Order: sequence, then structure tokens, then C-alpha cells
Amino acid sequence: MNTLVFQLAQTEIARLTTALQAYQTPNANPYVHFAAKHKNATFLAYTSGKVVIQGKGATDLARELQLSDFGSSATIPAKTETRQDMPIIGTDEVGNGSYFGGIAVVASFVTPDDHAFLKSLGVDDSKRMTDQKIQAIAPLLEKKIPHQALLLTPQKYNQVVGKGLKHNAVSVKVALHNQAIYLLLQKGVQADKIVIDAFTSPTNYQKYVSKETNQVTQAVTLEEKAEGKYLAVAVSSIIARAMFLENLKHLGEDVGFQLPSGASNKSDKVASQLLAAYGMKGLAHTAKLHFANTQKAQALLNK
Repeated sequence: MNTLVFQLAQTEIARLTTALQAYQTPNANPYVHFAAKHKNATFLAYTSGKVVIQGKGATDLARELQLSDFGSSATIPAKTETRQDMPIIGTDEVGNGSYFGGIAVVASFVTPDDHAFLKSLGVDDSKRMTDQKIQAIAPLLEKKIPHQALLLTPQKYNQVVGKGLKHNAVSVKVALHNQAIYLLLQKGVQADKIVIDAFTSPTNYQKYVSKETNQVTQAVTLEEKAEGKYLAVAVSSIIARAMFLENLKHLGEDVGFQLPSGASNKSDKVASQLLAAYGMKGLAHTAKLHFANTQKAQALLNK
């Protein structure tokens, strides 16, 4: 049996399902949102953005649908659209590379009607903005833009991430992004596109997200440097950065230390001081223990 596999953008899948509407057939698979039979072939469109065409007539059907570069087995990279003239959900996370502090993940819903407001505030990738500006405009964005924010504290992070635990450093971010998108969609927003600032490959993302209880049925696109392409992602990066900084401040106040961002030698020194003052319990309250900084801090303390 001939099988063709394509990874397509949501707009392309919409075109194909419209073309095959008259040949639609029922399908009980919860991960298949459209199925059809035509020209001695079965067409399956999965919620992940994958399209599979099987049967003796698979090549003929692919040709009729104007799908190029097909053969006995084919995979086409998802088409990247950087247009913003549509309602978009964009997500980003902050804190993943910092030893101290939690991980903040935000999904934001931006429509073309919001663009003028966002540009008037100078919305940009949070990595290119000062913390002072981020903290000034984040409350305005939170009030105006529909969003879903999640914060995984260091204490909770240490309970779920690490050897023998539920998550690794990548899968926990997949879970957070997926949950933020899912909860935002539950609020009733309707996006034409969902974009994640890529932190792993689409294959890895799909592998981990398939294990989540809450499933986002709409196609999700992972794009590198998306915060510079989509205002929705830029908004999320700003709100997430403000959340991370606030969390870092509060954690520092809890233990009476100024906690640095990042994972440099400065973090090692502060961590060793925390160990001396509170032991591992104090470090677990403020830092991600599986980082190599933990061992470095212990070595500094033992000198």
C-alpha cells in the first residue's frame, strides 16, 4: 500500500479539507480531525498538522490536491507564515536558563486591532528591552491583551524535573506551553494561528505533548526567533519576563539574599552562601537543583 506523509501549515490543511469536503468519512481517532476517501485512497488530517494519504491511489490524490515533492514516502516541512494580519496566539517562556527563580510561560492572543496599541508602547522582544521598560509596560499589556500566564516555582520545579521524576528540562516546558495555550483557548478566543517560540524540535514537542492530559486540537507551529516576528509572542515574552523578575525578587526577600539571574559564577557564590545559611532546603526554595551550579556551590562551601 502506498503511503504519503506531509507536515503542513494549518492554512494548507484547511484548503485540502475544503477540497475533500464531499468525500468526508467518519473517523473515531481523537487525533484525526478530518478523514476522507477519494480516488482509491484514504486522506487523514491529524491535529498535529500531519497529513497521511494511503492506498493504491495515494499518488493520484496527492497530484489532484497539488501536493508537490511526493513519492513512495514523503515529508514536507511545515510552511512558515510570518503574516500578522490574523488573530494569533503566541507563547514564550522566561527563566529556563536561570539557576535561581522559576519558569514563567505566557500565551497571548493578539488581533490586528491590537497592533497600533502595541507599537505605541514599543512592544519588542523582551531580550532587547531593559527590565525597567518591561516592568513598566507589562501591567498595561496584562490589562489590555487576553493572555494566560503560568509560573512554575523552583520548589515545584524540583518536585517534577530531574532524574527519576516526571519531567526533564524540555518536557516540562512542553507541558507548560501546552497548558497555557489550552487554558487560553478555554476562555473562548479563536486564533487563526498558534505560534510557540521554538525551544525544541517539532518532533520532540509532539513526542512530549502527546502525553499531556489536556490536548490542543488546533495545529501549533514552532518557530525560531518568533518573538521578533509576531507581536503575540513579543507580548508573551514581556509579560513572562516581568513575572520572572517579580518571582526572583520575592524569592530573594524570602531568604534575605539578592538572587542573580542567569547561571554564572555569581550564582554559584550566592548558592554557596544560601547553603551555609539554610542548607539544601533553602536552595531548593530558590533554585533549580539539577543545574550544575548546585555541585559548584557545594564545592565552594567545602573549600
